[in-house]
Amino acid sequence: MSRIVVIEDESAIAELIAINLRHAGHQVTLAASAEQAQREIGAQLPDLVLLDWMLPGQSGLALARQWRADPRTRGLPIIMLTARSQEADKIAGLDVGADDYLTKPFSTQELMARIRAVLRRRAPQALDDAVEVGVLRLDPSTRRVSGGECELKLGPTEFRLLHYLMTHPERVHSRAQLLDRVWGDHVFIEERTVDMHVKRLRECLSPGQCAGMIETVRGAGYRLTQQVRSLAA
Repeated sequence: MSRIVVIEDESAIAELIAINLRHAGHQVTLAASAEQAQREIGAQLPDLVLLDWMLPGQSGLALARQWRADPRTRGLPIIMLTARSQEADKIAGLDVGADDYLTKPFSTQELMARIRAVLRRRAPQALDDAVEVGVLRLDPSTRRVSGGECELKLGPTEFRLLHYLMTHPERVHSRAQLLDRVWGDHVFIEERTVDMHVKRLRECLSPGQCAGMIETVRGAGYRLTQQVRSLAA
């Protein structure tokens, strides 16, 4: 059972979400304002937060930004719920650190699926689950990586870097984000170190023809994609 805080000022929507979450076996706490949300999160960290963008007192976007800046709440799983459907709004939500973004109106089935996905990614036991993206397969329990039929040899840092990218596919990660998530925010190394390890990782993936799955997004960072592309492109 997971503890989920639903931060939503429209009571009808909040109650509908709560009913479905409780039916699925979750413990639910409702908060109708940013102030109430801060009290709930301050009292006890939940397993996940469903966060509405528009709230009385302070926006959900501002709350998410504040939580990501605080070491205590930095890893708090957040799914943003909003009527804002423009691409720029989605990017803004993800940029402040939301794990997922769902626009209203949404089906309860889709919401529950998104919740399961985020909880699965964040669950400690999931760290030992094998991950597959395209032809790449990584098994943390055996420390094995393969590209199709080809077994690939990776160093410890490259293994951690690939594991993180594979558990967050198709998303662009800045060098600072990768340093934080892969190396840890207590480690003080230069961002260009990430470039060096990405280069090494691509070299490790080359025998399996998977090096092109790690894309450089100019001016933004790196992304792992299911499509195998030519590095010359």
